[in-house]
Amino acid sequence: MIVAEQKGIDEILDSLKGYKRVVVASCGTCVTVCLSGGEKEALALKGLLMAGAGGDGGGLEVSVVNCKRQCDDEFLDDLEAELLDGDVILSMGCGVGVQFLAEKYADKPVVPGLNTSFYGAAKELGYWTEYCQGCGNCLLEKTGGVCPVARCSKSIFNGPCGGSQGGKCEIDPDIDCAWQLIYEKLKGFGKLDRLTEVFEPRDWSTSRDGGPRSIRRHDINIDI
Repeated sequence: MIVAEQKGIDEILDSLKGYKRVVVASCGTCVTVCLSGGEKEALALKGLLMAGAGGDGGGLEVSVVNCKRQCDDEFLDDLEAELLDGDVILSMGCGVGVQFLAEKYADKPVVPGLNTSFYGAAKELGYWTEYCQGCGNCLLEKTGGVCPVARCSKSIFNGPCGGSQGGKCEIDPDIDCAWQLIYEKLKGFGKLDRLTEVFEPRDWSTSRDGGPRSIRRHDINIDI
């Protein structure tokens, strides 16, 4: 999932200067799971905005709209009147949601309430860690299900750097060495011979450097 954190209240208030009627738009998917942008957080943020603007809100009017998903038209159309019933939309979605709203409602200012961090998973309650960078060319079948792009601090493809100790990364002793993890996984599967395979030159054309990426499915019948 996409993991995000809420911006500081002072930064959010600064981005809302000059606006009186604020619509806080929550998002019911990833940012709800990581406890940063769901309905509960949106309602809490409303209270913080009112308090930060002054005892009575300083003339600020704040409403909350609960979106199931901010990056999909079908979940926004029924909420359009509510979303547009203000001077500005404060999106509690990830950066995708912010930009999707800004594109869909081109005449309405949209500002972010969150900092989008990474693609990650919940390791335990209240703790998320990065697992994927969305490079578009997955090689997890070669590395025992451990991604060296995201989980090696140096994104090394040809084995450990030699600086790790006790299975921990030299960059940060709290980080597991990704190549130690890869070795242990392949050893457990009886597949250590994969470490002797020579990888083809990496195709980075599917990664971020070529501009915004997109996928179009031609096998989907949209004439329903």
